[in-house]
Amino acid sequence: MNYQKHESAIVDEGAQIGEGSRVWHFVHVCSGARIGKGVSLGQNVFVGNKVVIGDYCKVQNNVSVYDNVTLEEGVFCGPSMVFTNVYNPRSLIERKSEFRNTLVKKGATLGANCTIVCGVTIGEYAFIGAGAVINKDVPAYALMVGVPAKQIGWMSEYGEQLDLPLAGQGEVVCQHSGERYVLDGNKVTKN
Repeated sequence: MNYQKHESAIVDEGAQIGEGSRVWHFVHVCSGARIGKGVSLGQNVFVGNKVVIGDYCKVQNNVSVYDNVTLEEGVFCGPSMVFTNVYNPRSLIERKSEFRNTLVKKGATLGANCTIVCGVTIGEYAFIGAGAVINKDVPAYALMVGVPAKQIGWMSEYGEQLDLPLAGQGEVVCQHSGERYVLDGNKVTKN
């Protein structure tokens, strides 16, 4: 075993966990899960069978990562945030064949207590504010807040709000990293 596991954690046989990862108190990782290197799974995290968690992700306390969720490299999942995998659940109707895929791309932040409704893609380095409800795709670098979430700005890879309009043309340099971001229409890219 090339990762750290607290004695109260359960890692089912067959689960793949990368080097240097940490599995804290009361975590349950199901047998089909694939978890990268340098990942932190906080207290009381659940990871389903059909889940991929990329390298260097941080999944904070009380998060359940259900089947059909993929987290790319460096995703941050804040405390008690929520993923779903069935769009219209009912206890009396079996819908396991209707799971919808959720993709969270590299470097995105999902704030504490936010909810990610299944079937969406969250773009690279997007920033979802605490308590927001995401029910549609989110562009790369977008700053989203509210219920339902609305875009209120753009974020740098460093995690600071960029001084750019929501749409149109513009460019700005991140004061922390010196990297240049360009807005073209309603899309931000880093140059």
